[in-house]
Amino acid sequence: MPKQSDVLSADFLVKIAEEFGTPVYVYHAEKIKTQYEKLQKAFTKTEARFFYACKALTNINILKYINSLGCGLDTVSIQEVQLGLKAGFDPKNIIFTPNCVDLQEIIAAKDLGVNINIDNISILEQFGNKFGSSYPICIRLNPHIMAGGNFKISTGHVDSKFGISIHQLRHIERIVKSTKLKVTGLHMHTGSEIKDVDVFLRGVEIMFEMAEHFPDLESIDLGSGFKVAYQQGDPETDIDLLGKKLSDAFNGFNKNYHRPLQLWFEPGKFLVSQSGYFVVKANVIKQTTATVFVGVNSGFNHLIRPMFYDAFHLIRNISNPHGTERIYTVVGNICETDTFGWDRKINEVREGDFLVFYNAGAYGFEMSSNFNSRLKPAEVLIKEGKPHLIRKRDTLDDILKNQVEITF
Repeated sequence: MPKQSDVLSADFLVKIAEEFGTPVYVYHAEKIKTQYEKLQKAFTKTEARFFYACKALTNINILKYINSLGCGLDTVSIQEVQLGLKAGFDPKNIIFTPNCVDLQEIIAAKDLGVNINIDNISILEQFGNKFGSSYPICIRLNPHIMAGGNFKISTGHVDSKFGISIHQLRHIERIVKSTKLKVTGLHMHTGSEIKDVDVFLRGVEIMFEMAEHFPDLESIDLGSGFKVAYQQGDPETDIDLLGKKLSDAFNGFNKNYHRPLQLWFEPGKFLVSQSGYFVVKANVIKQTTATVFVGVNSGFNHLIRPMFYDAFHLIRNISNPHGTERIYTVVGNICETDTFGWDRKINEVREGDFLVFYNAGAYGFEMSSNFNSRLKPAEVLIKEGKPHLIRKRDTLDDILKNQVEITF
């Protein structure tokens, strides 16, 4: 878990809940900065660049703040590209890495001047035939490495939809040669929550082999997948060790390559996960013959990770932090089984108490919905100790605004 100095206090979070209501997502700006500085420090021995994978959290204010730190932006949709530009990112500092999109979306990104990663043979050939060497591109490769904490977030294995197989190198080369494409970057991403530093080393060795086939390279992009701790004793990616080993390997390769390359990364969860807190209210305490449930005023419409990925989020009672610990199963108010945590030790919960879910900054609000016609929560950014409302809570009008009523 984060050091205590990095954690917003229970009393502070209660005040936020009382001021802005619940459910509410709260983000700590300085924690994002701390995580970014960790990466910079770990890779001081090589020329490394970092691009925030904004699919984790795209609130425009978070994007603006991350841009102010000097970080680039990794995007996966044309809308994320547009948000990045609106947030002030230079197009040269934006990477566009979509999958399963049509050529028109790729062309739209080209027209905006961003770096483009192409991850399938069909689009590569279409883009090459249309633009040739006039617009440099990157190619996303599938290294066939199984990695990540959950199969659903593993993206580099043989059955993954992401990237062009390294075994299709000859096909790639034929397209590049016949269309005169200028390939300035190679990209891979094997998955999320990677604990083993050697996974990245295996990946970069594959990329070194591939790099010998592309004379115009300027960068090698290893994606991300750095693991953060979600509960006490959780392993994390050793960023300092990763920086040392990868820098040594990369600098060694650079000495023999005909031009110096940059090493790129796309951290998402690593930057924002631990900055986030999700505060909810206990609606009811319901005791059955086997279980004591805490029913809260939220559900998987607001935080789907526990149901979707079996993800663990530490849950604490911030209204009664010194109460006697009891065993509770924390559930939501959605008309589905939406269990946030089974049999958790939590300080005694009373109806009306506020509970907080830690490590909620990544893929929390971003994957939320209006299921059951429930309203999406507010978002608050804490910067220099001051709370700023950065998203208003939904109203019924927000649910209805794009519906078109007809007369029967």
